[in-house]
Amino acid sequence: MGFPLGYTELYLPKLLLHVIIILGFIKELICTLFKLLGLEGFVEPEFSYPTRPESCSVPRFHSLSAALIREILPVVKYSEIMDPPGKCAVCLYEFELDDEIRRLRNCKHVFHRSCVDRWMDHDQMTCPLCRAVFVPEDMMEVFNEKLWLASGVSDFYDEYSSVAAGL
Repeated sequence: MGFPLGYTELYLPKLLLHVIIILGFIKELICTLFKLLGLEGFVEPEFSYPTRPESCSVPRFHSLSAALIREILPVVKYSEIMDPPGKCAVCLYEFELDDEIRRLRNCKHVFHRSCVDRWMDHDQMTCPLCRAVFVPEDMMEVFNEKLWLASGVSDFYDEYSSVAAGL
């Protein structure tokens, strides 16, 4: 009958354990020497995490609907809105006065421009927080017309509707 292997039963050979300890000591010694010589980033370059969400400098392909929604949702400075929330619900960063934001028309939620634009780039057409549609009901007809015109489908639709009217 076999016994289950637990953490307490796992023994490393003493030689392997001593080698690991010595290698760790040598690493610390080399890092200390490099730090004294002013070369601390040479051995272990530190990765700096971005402190603020930034829009990507690489050009992205946007969907047609996302481009039209961007026209509907204006970009304003955070300092210009009344009764602003404290942080963006997408990235969870605090808003700063000079941040570019988009306030959604239906639900009035506020997000960093880059956060909600990235959301739209994934063909999302609803608020990331409450799922209200981006396009208000009173603008939906105009939005759909622009979408049909921009996609070139309206030409086909016009031809089809004249054929259907003759039946």
